[in-house]
Amino acid sequence: MKKILCFGDSNTWGCSPDLPRRYNEHERWTMLLQTRLRSNYRIIEEGQNSRTTVLDDPYEPGKNGLDYLLPCLESHHPDLVVILLGTNDLKSRFNLTASDISKGAARLVKVVQGFKHDFMPKPAKVLLVSPALVLEIDPLKEGFEQAEQKSKQLAHFYGLRAKELGCHFLNAADFIKPCEREGIHWQVDQHVKFADKLAELIPEILA
Repeated sequence: MKKILCFGDSNTWGCSPDLPRRYNEHERWTMLLQTRLRSNYRIIEEGQNSRTTVLDDPYEPGKNGLDYLLPCLESHHPDLVVILLGTNDLKSRFNLTASDISKGAARLVKVVQGFKHDFMPKPAKVLLVSPALVLEIDPLKEGFEQAEQKSKQLAHFYGLRAKELGCHFLNAADFIKPCEREGIHWQVDQHVKFADKLAELIPEILA
């Protein structure tokens, strides 16, 4: 059985843009992916609301993905890590460029590529996913000022980092759209689309 670690933020955790709730196991993409891949694979859900790539949030402690990734790898010994982070790095309080954000994602890729426990035949493979776009729907919405334009640049720089590091790459913005009323989180139909896409890619990656 192949183990797939899904390491992401609220769109991996399953945050609904419409109601204050978490999508259930029949709605969020991680568990939809499990049903599509069946018993040959085990999906490990590791989504956290507001998680960043490598940044300490001054207002929300414990959100730095880099701090948690190595312990997570040591716990699970995955065969593949799907990294879907960067949306929260777009927050205006961090004042980063799209290139800066991609370098944070690259640090995570390097951690995965550098981890090999004695019980593992080889380090896990990595699928680096450039996030879907952020839409600045509400001009008074705090936290993501000027994020939309930067989010359009992420795929270019994530693609460069993936090529440099020799990992697999997917641009979620090619086929996933955030909620048009809220601008950040995905509705259920987008979770379905993402699960379907990964169900096609993962058997090829792990063949």
